[in-house]
Amino acid sequence: MNIRKNVLESGIVVLEISGNIRMGADCDRITLETEQLIAKQQSRVIFDFSQLDYRDSAAIGMLVNCRTKLKRAGGGLRLASLKPMVAGVFKLTKLDTVMGIFPGVADAAQNFPPAQAG
Repeated sequence: MNIRKNVLESGIVVLEISGNIRMGADCDRITLETEQLIAKQQSRVIFDFSQLDYRDSAAIGMLVNCRTKLKRAGGGLRLASLKPMVAGVFKLTKLDTVMGIFPGVADAAQNFPPAQAG
């Protein structure tokens, strides 16, 4: 798994996650990256999954955990560019009603509420 970080002009952080997300080191790495962003007061985050090949079920829990941490810090988490199989899991588990899921990064960044004091 690889993570590439990009900060948009609006201050929103985009983490482009490519490869595979598996239980253990991969989930821990994304959680740590999220915690480091929060420590820098960067709590508005988009996970770009356009290059994601595979994720196991542990990734769902990790995403919910990251979303909760970002919300508590006054920001939020949005997901962009989910492939059909991944999007299907979100629909099946009804997480698409909780997580902000968007067709692309630009869509996810649009109207992203400003960060609040956490």
